[in-house]
Amino acid sequence: MKPLITFVLLSLCLLPIIFVLADSRSFSIDYKNNCFRKDGKPFQYISGSIHYSRIPREYWKDRLLKMYMTGLNAIQVYVPWNFHETLQGVFNFAGDRDLEYFLNLANQTGLLVILRPGPYICAEWEMGGLPAWLLQKPNIILRSADTEYLKATSVWFGVLLTKMRPWLYQNGGNIISVQVENEYGSYFACDYNYMRHLHNLFRLFLGEDVILFTTDGNTDKEMICGTLEGLYATIDFGTDTNITAAFIRQRRFEPKGPLVNSEFYTGWLDHWGDKHASVDTVKVSKMLGEMLSMGASVNMYMFEGGTNFGYWNGADHDTRFRSVVTSYDYNAPLSEAGDPTDKLLAIRDVIKNVRAYIHKTHLQDFFSLLDTLSPQGPVQSQYPLTFEEIKQYYGSMLYRTTLPRNVPEPTPLISPLNGIHDRAYVSVNGVYKGLMERDTALVMNVTGQQGDQLDIIVENMGRVNFGSYINDNKGLLGNLILGNDVLTDWSIYPLDIDTAVANGWLQAGHSGSGMEAGDGPMIYSGTLKSTGLAWDTFVKLNGWTKGQVWVNGVNLGRYWPQRGPQQTLYVPGPFLSATQPNNITVLELERAPSHRRILFMDRPQLNSPGQKT
Repeated sequence: MKPLITFVLLSLCLLPIIFVLADSRSFSIDYKNNCFRKDGKPFQYISGSIHYSRIPREYWKDRLLKMYMTGLNAIQVYVPWNFHETLQGVFNFAGDRDLEYFLNLANQTGLLVILRPGPYICAEWEMGGLPAWLLQKPNIILRSADTEYLKATSVWFGVLLTKMRPWLYQNGGNIISVQVENEYGSYFACDYNYMRHLHNLFRLFLGEDVILFTTDGNTDKEMICGTLEGLYATIDFGTDTNITAAFIRQRRFEPKGPLVNSEFYTGWLDHWGDKHASVDTVKVSKMLGEMLSMGASVNMYMFEGGTNFGYWNGADHDTRFRSVVTSYDYNAPLSEAGDPTDKLLAIRDVIKNVRAYIHKTHLQDFFSLLDTLSPQGPVQSQYPLTFEEIKQYYGSMLYRTTLPRNVPEPTPLISPLNGIHDRAYVSVNGVYKGLMERDTALVMNVTGQQGDQLDIIVENMGRVNFGSYINDNKGLLGNLILGNDVLTDWSIYPLDIDTAVANGWLQAGHSGSGMEAGDGPMIYSGTLKSTGLAWDTFVKLNGWTKGQVWVNGVNLGRYWPQRGPQQTLYVPGPFLSATQPNNITVLELERAPSHRRILFMDRPQLNSPGQKT
């Protein structure tokens, strides 16, 4: 049985503030590949909200360590304005208010930071973090372009954001993104001039490189009023929401870039007189796993709630006034007192499943690798030869010829005698056109010019093992006809992909690593970081279509999640290295997803999604 994670409370010690040299450090949005990039590499954050203002300073390190040990790589942090400027013009960043000390602890723990400085934060915190002295201004309109409000906000941000700038990731710190305002679309004002003013302030004090973003609820009205050009639009929702529908809404406002749920609700708040709120652990863990497997970045709100010490609780007023209770336990993964819950263990298991994925992925065009995959070169034949005639008994072969005439209009390419054994992937001049399949798809249309190169990769899907058809030859078993022309003069390449993979010839550093993904056969290579353990695991290829996977040169077998039912491939522990990076090679025959991730899980999935066990 695999051991459970052990949490250790370390004694608090003074840590030096350490900034990493900022050379080559970057955190950005890749709009082309719909992901974040950290130091140029695709990055997905798994984050949890923690409020330093609700936890004694002496426990900050303990809580951060537990979050890190659960598998988080980031935290999300609100900065309550009224906690630091309770009296106008008097700024307090000492003791329990020492935000920079908190950021440094997170940095030393290995956690990145998503900063939410408001000026309004909600958070069920007194006045949403706005200082009560603002109400001394007669008729002030909070969270708007009101002159008095903007003046006070500008002074506050002049202090706070100046302190935060050295902590930005590109400056050597750990802040990767900064939220502007908070769920502004739910406020009545819908004042774009106010949002533009904040945008300008953030750029003034933080520079042009940091990612600025907004967070809003899952309605069109909230997204319309809460978003602004130049601020990356994210969404928030909980377990009562359809994931696909929510991210489709984000896509309407942010067509490209990473999917982000900035507040995935692990629990909920309590008012005096309410029944204690709770959110089902199974729903939380299941939905978290689904979002992460989509490649979405997720922040769990809350990961630890803490306590509304003193007078810091907030209140709601919809149909009536309702005050928030002192405990901000929130039914979160870490309890109010920082104890791990069953919800934390379930979340930890989800993260363990999805945090392992290929990084440093390199893409190589299949046809550019023929010298490596078929070192002996092609066999020339007027008509197609079978696998057995070529003495290539397994895997795939490439059949190559040219178009005998101009075919400007779609013209049928036909296997008249069901001679495709078993699937054929067809390209013209290196451009994938589609596939033909034994018994089911014996005709497809092609166009091109006389002399264009026609490539057909034929895959052996396994020979018949029972019944009267066990004499099961593979490859092209008869002529192919283009319109009225029998195709001849074939160059037939036996493909020894297994040897090429086993010898490391297809790993990073070979040709084609800067290519873009496209349809048709492609080879992807990357590495899986070692974890110090080499347990049995299962690999899942979400979004991939059909192909083959090798781990450290061992052929795991075929994947075909779209056809199903099998969704994972078994990886025995001995196939993995506990100390060295593990080489992963994927032959995708039809189309790879843009995220190019594969997941390593601790249990199999042998049913298609939605299929009953």
